[in-house]
Amino acid sequence: MKLFRRYGIWGGLKLLFSLIYTKLFFPKARLIRLPFDIRNKHLIRIGKGFTSGFNCRIEAMPPNKENVDKKLLLIGDNVQINDYVHIAAGEKVVIGHNVLIASKVFISDINHGNYGEINPDSPLVPPNERELHTKQVIVEDNVWIGESVCILGGVTIGRGSIIGALSTVSRSIPPYSIAVGSPAKVVKIYDFSLEKWVRKAD
Repeated sequence: MKLFRRYGIWGGLKLLFSLIYTKLFFPKARLIRLPFDIRNKHLIRIGKGFTSGFNCRIEAMPPNKENVDKKLLLIGDNVQINDYVHIAAGEKVVIGHNVLIASKVFISDINHGNYGEINPDSPLVPPNERELHTKQVIVEDNVWIGESVCILGGVTIGRGSIIGALSTVSRSIPPYSIAVGSPAKVVKIYDFSLEKWVRKAD
């Protein structure tokens, strides 16, 4: 059997068990590999064709009563997340259709404390005692997010963009761009007239 030839007997059995789990609990999904940690499932919407890697954690944790009954984490159709991805939503996190997310990616709209210029939290207060603050995150359709990327609150990643490995996205990225670094900066954009990626002018 091709499954056991590719993954070995133990790996094939684990995959088979994951497939049974998927069909029982997430019938619209393609494959959810176990272990898979989902918290407050009733606040999460997962689209058709969803695929996950091993040891993923997706959660919705509303910091106030206003969000207690509405969907906070919306995952579109044909989304694939790989191993050890963690997505946390407190206000709103949207993952569009046909998004590919590599391993060890962190996406969250939640922050322990406020570190802006207005009413900032004191560093003398323990982090876990600071008030939770949220700013929505939107990842539009056809986005590819590379290995070990961190996406912070208040960010929109435009349609068709690519985020390079190890990047930290703290500001919005326009559509059809390639962004890399920490903080992530746009280095290329897709030129539709030339039909190729070109370097962004400084």
